[in-house]
Amino acid sequence: MNDEKTIRLDRMRYTKNTFSSGFALLAILFDVLFFISLYESDVGTYYYNILIGASILYNLIFMLAAFLSSEGVKNYNINYSWLMILLGVGQIIRIFIYPVQAHAAVVTVREQAVTVMTDGQFIRVTAYLILSAVCLFVGAFVGISRSRALSSHLSSLGQPSA
Repeated sequence: MNDEKTIRLDRMRYTKNTFSSGFALLAILFDVLFFISLYESDVGTYYYNILIGASILYNLIFMLAAFLSSEGVKNYNINYSWLMILLGVGQIIRIFIYPVQAHAAVVTVREQAVTVMTDGQFIRVTAYLILSAVCLFVGAFVGISRSRALSSHLSSLGQPSA
C-alpha cells in the first residue's frame, strides 16, 4: 500500500496536473458565458457607462490570469493555486456589482418602465459566476494539495522542490 503511494507521488514528477488546469479552463468558459449573457443585453442606455468599460477590462484581465494559472498549476506551482483562489473570490464579488445592480434597476424605454435584468437572466449570470468561482476553488485546492504532496515527496528524496 505504501509502495503504491510512493509510486503515485514519484509519478507526479513526470506528469502534469491536468485536473487543476482543466478546472481553470472551465472557469474561463463560464466567465465567457457570463460575458456573452450580460453584454448582449441592450436595455436603454443603462449599460453605457464607465462601469461597463471597467467590467470588460476586468474580464480580459481575468481570462488572461486564469489561463496563466491553468498553465502554472500544470507544473505544480502552488503560487498559481493561490492566484486561482483570488480570482474565485473576485468572481463572487462580481455578482454584487452588475448582476445585483442591474436586476434591481428599472429604466424608461419608449415611455415604459423596463427592468434592466430579468429574473431569468439574473439567475443565469449569477450561476455562471458561481460556477466559475467553484471551478477555480476546486482547481486551486487540488493544486495546493498536489503541490504540497510533491514538494514533500521531493524533499524526502533529497531533491529541491519544483
